[in-house]
Amino acid sequence: MSLESLTRNAVDILPAGGLEAKLKLGRPLRVKFGIDVTAPHVTIGNGVPLQRMRAFQDAGHIGVLIVGDYTTRIGDPSGRSAERPLLDPEEIDRNAQRFFDHASRIIDPEKTEVRFNSEWLKDLDFAGVLALTRTVTVAQLLERDDFAKRFAAREPISVSELLYPLMQAYDSVAIEADVELGGTDQLYNLLAGREVMQAYGLAPQVVLTVRLLLAWDGEKMSGSKGNYIGLAEAPEEQFGKTMRIPDTQLEEWYRLVLEREVPSGEPMAAKLELARQLVARSHGADVATAAEAYFTRVVREGQAPDEVGETALPEGDPVHLPAALAAAFGLSTSEARRLIAQGGVKLDSEIVSELDHARGALLGKTIQAGKRRFARFREPPDA
Repeated sequence: MSLESLTRNAVDILPAGGLEAKLKLGRPLRVKFGIDVTAPHVTIGNGVPLQRMRAFQDAGHIGVLIVGDYTTRIGDPSGRSAERPLLDPEEIDRNAQRFFDHASRIIDPEKTEVRFNSEWLKDLDFAGVLALTRTVTVAQLLERDDFAKRFAAREPISVSELLYPLMQAYDSVAIEADVELGGTDQLYNLLAGREVMQAYGLAPQVVLTVRLLLAWDGEKMSGSKGNYIGLAEAPEEQFGKTMRIPDTQLEEWYRLVLEREVPSGEPMAAKLELARQLVARSHGADVATAAEAYFTRVVREGQAPDEVGETALPEGDPVHLPAALAAAFGLSTSEARRLIAQGGVKLDSEIVSELDHARGALLGKTIQAGKRRFARFREPPDA
């Protein structure tokens, strides 16, 4: 496989000539990609660097997926103006379990190692943490753009946030990475990995970044912001969310996601084709055709779907509606609460705002979450 195929859509490949030198080693390279499990979905945005991992795998190299179950408990501050809120440990664990299955829709699972960074980070004693902190200076950490801005504005920066890039870098030490992939917002963290690996006597990794995929709101696609398309999300959701992309972003989406040029002609036709291709990649061509028919009927024509699937209510009376929505549609409870607060949830066509409902008031009723998700509540089979 050519170097161009491995580096398609790359922005940074550092150091210059480093990847070529690694490829001449004559052995499979260990190609690292890590993600914090802040949401129940791996996103289409995460899929851009995952496509680069697949290219390396197709060329005979090894993909190493780092599930950041430990670092998620701190939260990556990259590109943020404030510290990320911490998630419940149980929610982190649930999200981590889904990670590999979702990512496998792009990467080759047979050529992938899955590693949880709690394997090594939980065993670092205080002496080990101090040894890690000696590999960089505070001045180097404060050179990072988001830290520099917050420091200049006298906004708080916790010590745990300063440790985050070191923890991510230590992942590279633990797995002896040859190449690390990431978005352009991760450049500092990936370069820190080179410094820390060298301090531990290892050959430093090559850094390869790709352009960030922006969501329909113009922001970085992010599970924690809710502006994402999940690789394993329901096909109707994938199709409908793709149709929200502005015409001005189509060229970028085609280049980053489908890795080809946007077709000439009407933007609507190009957008429909993009939606079909995204759904087909995750669910198959037949499902993509059905998702398009669903979108036409429910969103464009404003009709209810021909068939509404049933979903079991969670136990208890009253029923906590965010929990019911999470079970029915794969949302996080925080996403469900936000959707209710925005007036985006209807029960038999009536907007609902209460979080708790009598069980009898929900049974047999059709719940609608947003424009495209419908389900009918029933009792669990063993009730």
